[in-house]
Amino acid sequence: MQRTVRVGVLCLGFSGLAATDAAGQTPPDFSSVRREIQRALVDYDAPSMSVAVATGGEIVWEEGFGWADRERRIPATEHTMYSLASISKPITATGLMVLVERGLIDLAASANDYLGPAKIKGRAFNAAAATVRRVAGHTAGLPLHYQFFYEDEPYRRPHMDETIRRYANLVTAPGERWNYSNLGYGILDYIISRTSGQSYPDFMRDEVFQPLGLTRTSIDIGPGLEDYAARRYATDQSPIAFYDFDHPGGSAVFSSAHDLVRFGMFHLGHDLKVQRRIISDASIERMRQPSGSSGPASQYGIGWSLRELQGGIRLTRHGGGMGGVRTELAIAPDENVAIVVLMNAASPLTGYVADLIWHTLYPDRVPKPTPPERDGAPDDPADGAAPLIEFTPMPELTGDWVGEADTHLGPHRLALAIDDGGRVHVRLGDQLWMLLNNARFEDGYLRGGFKSDMGTDDANRTDYALSVELKLRGDVLNGSVTAITLPNVRLGNALTHWAEVRRRR
Repeated sequence: MQRTVRVGVLCLGFSGLAATDAAGQTPPDFSSVRREIQRALVDYDAPSMSVAVATGGEIVWEEGFGWADRERRIPATEHTMYSLASISKPITATGLMVLVERGLIDLAASANDYLGPAKIKGRAFNAAAATVRRVAGHTAGLPLHYQFFYEDEPYRRPHMDETIRRYANLVTAPGERWNYSNLGYGILDYIISRTSGQSYPDFMRDEVFQPLGLTRTSIDIGPGLEDYAARRYATDQSPIAFYDFDHPGGSAVFSSAHDLVRFGMFHLGHDLKVQRRIISDASIERMRQPSGSSGPASQYGIGWSLRELQGGIRLTRHGGGMGGVRTELAIAPDENVAIVVLMNAASPLTGYVADLIWHTLYPDRVPKPTPPERDGAPDDPADGAAPLIEFTPMPELTGDWVGEADTHLGPHRLALAIDDGGRVHVRLGDQLWMLLNNARFEDGYLRGGFKSDMGTDDANRTDYALSVELKLRGDVLNGSVTAITLPNVRLGNALTHWAEVRRRR
């Protein structure tokens, strides 16, 4: 490992001056990016970062900085395995496409066709329309969901059938909107396992990682790889106990910068000597076809987010963020470039360094980014807050609404009272009436938050608030009430429950 570190540094020192790639071209000089990473890790008190860049079918820079494990004084290298968080999704989707090409899974079929006794429940919608393709593209109508299980706590991950039974409720109609759902990728990894006859980790190892020569890539930490994995660090710089989730297909992959950039190169169409083509170019292109808009300037395919940088550079990418993790993988098919930035802390530096790399590659097309705020935090999927706005309800919203919020233990009565001045009060079961904080009506949805008790052991593992998102459908408001763990050193859970209320006349 020490030899690898020294060679990486030496190659970097000369790459911008005399070294050439296989095509005889001088690679870009990343020395300024390297200096900025070293400065930023100190300024932000961040443990480590590993980066890799490939252009024209060759890796032109890969290196690690800082400590993969501060306590054991293990330095980070390009071969250090990092928790990838949501970059797991395009990797899982690649495994899914292996089975699609073999004719074992039909993307147009209902996901329920491949599940066991527990099925996705449609509630007010048609569950059969929640196809595998829609689940993979976050348009099936599945809810916001994440649930963590730390090894130093007594809670353990339930069987996937139980997670599906409790939380796989469609909160919108399939195809109606894009709604990011880790639960969907937990369902996909379960479909992969049930269809292939192997466990999800074994299938991914045998059919994706080994054929692609990804020797330091695994689901969780594979046996024998423990000493190569970076520890995850909390916002207070303490090491985080190892954790599991009930959506491994969306979050559980570990990989090194060296392996991950070669995964990106595979999706650029490069056949490296150590790789076997596991899916066709047509399937790779199919994964890039958008299924829904995921933001003002972005779309989502099968496991990939699609957006455009300034300068017209089209990116196929995915980021990842959770406790002790911030990661970035991006490929630019038109430019034949792949970049990777991995960190073992939830830091905004990954996006900043990725933008620095794009600027270094295309200085005339991509502006130089400014460093993030020192206290800047990455977007947290548990952060449902919105800026305070003036809420003046339309006549169709004012009045009293009564219905239920359902849990796996049974329903609770849910009541809303909306007055002409924009005040919204909410009551769950026989608990006290509460003000719906930051109530607002956006894109047809009534949104806000309040404190109350969902009455389930799952939710009550942590201190949480309830987030409401209900779509107006005539005299009905339906959608979700989500128990979201309040900000803490450790990332908690987001557990979504079906809710529907009707207007009283």
